[in-house]
Amino acid sequence: MRWLPVGYVVVILALEPLTPVQWPVSFLLTALPVIAAFGYGPVAVGAVTVFAVGFEAVLAGTPCCAGREVGYLFDRHYVTAYICTALLGVLGAILAGHRIRRERTLASVRSVAETAQQVLLSPVPHRLGPIRVETLYLSAAAEARIGGDLYEAVPSPYGVRLLIGDVRGKGLVAVETAATMVGAFRETAHDEPDLAAVARRVEDSMNRRAALLPPGSEVAERFVTAVFVEIPDHEPVVRLVNCGHPSPLLIAHDGVFELDPDEPSPPVNLGVLVDNHHRVDVRRFRPGDLLLLYTDGVTEARDEGGNFYPLLDRVRSWGFLEPRALLDRLHEDLLAHSGGTLDDDTAALAAYRTQEPHRPRNPHENEGSRDLG
Repeated sequence: MRWLPVGYVVVILALEPLTPVQWPVSFLLTALPVIAAFGYGPVAVGAVTVFAVGFEAVLAGTPCCAGREVGYLFDRHYVTAYICTALLGVLGAILAGHRIRRERTLASVRSVAETAQQVLLSPVPHRLGPIRVETLYLSAAAEARIGGDLYEAVPSPYGVRLLIGDVRGKGLVAVETAATMVGAFRETAHDEPDLAAVARRVEDSMNRRAALLPPGSEVAERFVTAVFVEIPDHEPVVRLVNCGHPSPLLIAHDGVFELDPDEPSPPVNLGVLVDNHHRVDVRRFRPGDLLLLYTDGVTEARDEGGNFYPLLDRVRSWGFLEPRALLDRLHEDLLAHSGGTLDDDTAALAAYRTQEPHRPRNPHENEGSRDLG
């Protein structure tokens, strides 16, 4: 934008000698101050205005090419152009000042939004016992860099517990809902021995929060699709409670598999409307295996032809990658597929088991949810 006024003057200089004398292209300089307001401050716009008036006078009083006399320096049409240029210069300076204030406000809002996002999605430790964890977050609201997707990873007496979720909708309302859910999970994950109980307690917290809000409130009506995950330290399995969320991917040495639930649970905050049953699915998760959790911003990213992102096919074609390398590759491929623009918030979490598990030693183990079925 800073080079735009220069380019505009160059175009006028190129057109001036090519046009008949009765078509004074120099009148186009009237718009120069407003053009400068897009990239410069009020003082610079004032200087550009003075230049534009002076340059109009030069073009009006100087022959543009051999044998062509112009000499209209004080012609009333040119005087009118000088006055209009000066008035537009004043307007351009006002616009430039307003633009700078808005840019500073936006920078401040971005800073606050980034701080809020860091509080909501605090950095996840890269190592939790035998599990290595990496995360990825991309917000569709580029101006604010904040959205309604969420993830969390916490150690507990029952193993590493993970959460990934997607709040219906975007913006600050979605962020408030996500903050409520993440806070409930952080507290509950340490207390409940059964993963289904964790999901139920988070559901109860969301319901209590919704009950305190006015009827019809946007926050009260927000629901969250989510996957609750438990990776015990001493068993080669992973336990999952899927609440209407896209199925995680298991990347193992013998292939890539979708971990579809046997019986999906309802999305969080909808349990009061449907059966509030949460089923724990148990799947193998051996040393060297990697679990990829993600939100629908990944699979619903579209290319120019409207085709969804083929996550399963892409991951299978890449072969095995370390967690950070996998998420970096996913990030690059998503942007390439969507033309650099994502229409929805996107979050992903990769968990990699690094050591050979042993038999459980936790006396509070809930054997009812341990059946590999």
